[in-house]
Amino acid sequence: MSAPVIPPGGTFFDANTFKHLLGATTFAMVKNDMNGNITKINTRYTEAPAESATLQELVVNELKTKKHVATEGLLWLTRGLEFMCLALNANVNSKTEELSTSFRNAYTTTLKPHHSFVVKPLFSAAMSACPARADFYKKLGDDEAKVQELMTGYLSSLDKIVGILKAFVTSKEAKW
Repeated sequence: MSAPVIPPGGTFFDANTFKHLLGATTFAMVKNDMNGNITKINTRYTEAPAESATLQELVVNELKTKKHVATEGLLWLTRGLEFMCLALNANVNSKTEELSTSFRNAYTTTLKPHHSFVVKPLFSAAMSACPARADFYKKLGDDEAKVQELMTGYLSSLDKIVGILKAFVTSKEAKW
């Protein structure tokens, strides 16, 4: 299965819609990193749209040119999306867990193994600055049951996309 760069009704990058809800400063580093990776992928797409109908095609065709800017961008974007998805899924499935705990646990299993000793403490500080659970969910809507239903559906879809991309970016096809 492939992930289209431009699916009907929007872009793949709409999967990043939750990042603005987590606070302007809390996840500034994560948001900036994800946006930078999206820019790398979009740049490649703009340069070769006919060779980039899916993210997988975009990567395979970029690697043929002996470049890997967008490929590396997709790798890190996938890791970032996995981090967000894992944290939010854990939080939705727990009625009491604070966001900071969910994000700290997700960081440990997704991004931390790939970060340097310089970056790790920065992320640790960001996890401590997560908004309170109640404040976060209030931003999403007044009807808690509806918010839970919508988030569950959204995260289920995002989890499928992340699974597809993770399998691809760790495959031989995506190695540079």
